[in-house]
Amino acid sequence: MENATRMRLGLPDLGVGIGLRIPHYRHLFEHRPRVDWFEIISENFMVDGGMPLANLERALQSYRLVQHGVSLSIGNTDPLDFGYLRRLKALLARVKSPWVSDHLCWTGAHGLHLHDLLPLPYTDEAVRHVAARARVVQDFLEVRLALENVSSYLTFTSSRMTEWQFLSAVADEADCGILLDVNNVYVSAYNHGFDPEAYIDGVPHHRIVQLHLAGHTHHGKYILDTHSDRVIDAVWALYRRALGHTGDVSTLIEWDDDIPPFEDVVAEAEKARAIRMEVARARAA
Repeated sequence: MENATRMRLGLPDLGVGIGLRIPHYRHLFEHRPRVDWFEIISENFMVDGGMPLANLERALQSYRLVQHGVSLSIGNTDPLDFGYLRRLKALLARVKSPWVSDHLCWTGAHGLHLHDLLPLPYTDEAVRHVAARARVVQDFLEVRLALENVSSYLTFTSSRMTEWQFLSAVADEADCGILLDVNNVYVSAYNHGFDPEAYIDGVPHHRIVQLHLAGHTHHGKYILDTHSDRVIDAVWALYRRALGHTGDVSTLIEWDDDIPPFEDVVAEAEKARAIRMEVARARAA
């Protein structure tokens, strides 16, 4: 256990969680079902008051919450937005999240927000740029930052390394964590024609502090990362492979569109829990 904790950068394994989403609030607050933890979208609660914070406090009464952001834009060339970071840190003081995650991407430029998670060129220059910004963010927040691989639909001709080499280099140089989205690995591998198992095998496993699982929408020529369905068998297989490298690590089921009843999302979490137990038994043997 001591070695497992060290390999997780000193961060705990929280078990299997799900995203905290508005359609489930009534069920959660009336019945308080057993869930290991919930992930919140940070920006939804970076406000001064009102119902978002009231609901956040109700959730905190019963559950461990972890912050996940969508607007850090760590790959942007604009200066870091310290107004945003101060609001993020204020939320952190309320939530006591053990780490804070966001995406390895850029979301806009020159003050314009594109409301999308856009991929970066995989170059040494981009590694240095992103890692320097990540170190500043991590130092400012005073908790571990975890960067998530995004699903992508285009690549840059200037790239000089694979996506997983880029993610690995950024995490190592920034000394930050990785939120490995297994579904995003599968989606991008299909869209760009690379081997998803090579991706899973190729990242620094001791830096993986969290795993994401989700469903997607298959359009034949390409896959969209919609978080609108159950996890498919091929993604579950990649999850098993990742756990084979990492051992138990905090796992999150994402379901953000066409959100079903709470019980359906929990059923996906139970599948993840069963696989964790299966892999743990195999590792012990």
